[in-house]
Amino acid sequence: LPKLLRETENKDLLVVGCGTGNEIERFVYTAESWTITGVDPSPEMISQALEKFEADENVHLVEGVVSDLDEEKQYGAATLLLVLHFLEDNGQKLAMLQDISKRMMSQAPLLLLDITGNKEQIQQNLQLLRLLLPDGIDETQVAQRLRRIERELLHVSEERLAELCEEAGFEPPVRFFQSSIYMGWITRKKDIISFS
Repeated sequence: LPKLLRETENKDLLVVGCGTGNEIERFVYTAESWTITGVDPSPEMISQALEKFEADENVHLVEGVVSDLDEEKQYGAATLLLVLHFLEDNGQKLAMLQDISKRMMSQAPLLLLDITGNKEQIQQNLQLLRLLLPDGIDETQVAQRLRRIERELLHVSEERLAELCEEAGFEPPVRFFQSSIYMGWITRKKDIISFS
């Protein structure tokens, strides 16, 4: 992922849903010097991330959500990996994307990765995923996890994700990755945005 952002001039990165900091590590250990703000609502996750990065003055961690961050601070890039499928498409997904957009510089890139597809696509891709799993995995656990992905996670189609991005003030996203149920995109904040 750092390679996708290597041409970004402003190396001030917002990592939304940073969890325990695994994603942040990829940027910390690149040759480029990023200043990173990670935000996550889970106290346990932030606590683990703090342990990893306590000696790194370029990593700032916030327990909370994007809307808790100062809107005056403008980031040169952002990531949103495996977060949107936990939010309802009842305004929550859009609000998250708008909150990120408000805190990004014009033309700043946003990397997105999520479980994506309509109901039929998800079912077909889960069948393929089951075939790709290594032998020896407990079949009951596999069935439970696949059922959770299908029934509990709040995925949307790629078309809907593109609509949400554009409504939030981003350019149409370009897909750079797909693997069974996961898709990844890069988009940029539009020069001029207005929220209704």
